[in-house]
Amino acid sequence: MKKGNYYSGKFRPSLIEKYEGNYKKIKYRSMWERQVFRWCDTSSNVVKWSSEEIAIPYRCKTDGKAHIYYPDLKILFDNGETHLIEIKPKSQTIQPKKQTRLTKSYVTSVLMYAKNVSKWEAAQAWCKKQGYIFSVWTEDTIQDLGIKLLLK
Repeated sequence: MKKGNYYSGKFRPSLIEKYEGNYKKIKYRSMWERQVFRWCDTSSNVVKWSSEEIAIPYRCKTDGKAHIYYPDLKILFDNGETHLIEIKPKSQTIQPKKQTRLTKSYVTSVLMYAKNVSKWEAAQAWCKKQGYIFSVWTEDTIQDLGIKLLLK
């Protein structure tokens, strides 16, 4: 289902036994997430996976308040490594270049970047305690993995 500028919907895994959590409540919020979910479901390198099943508390730099972050994926690979993954457009992973005019678009992108950094710093610290690896996957990462993006 397309909503605005992104896709969202429910994902139904074909290999239910690989999913940790309630497989009936898996939601994707972008085409990239949907394709990575398909990859997790069918990849022989993925032993177990889940989506938005882990809650990580963090304090946001934009408002100073406590929030909860739900990373997009947790993946246990066949080499024994567990990865916590966030899927974001590359543009949201790069600090916006300073501008002389404070346009609404610029302010929004600065706030979004700061919020993302707050989440990712908390996730890094949480993963270090758990022995997990945290990373942000962009369209480049997804392409490097050979995950096909079928825009339908």
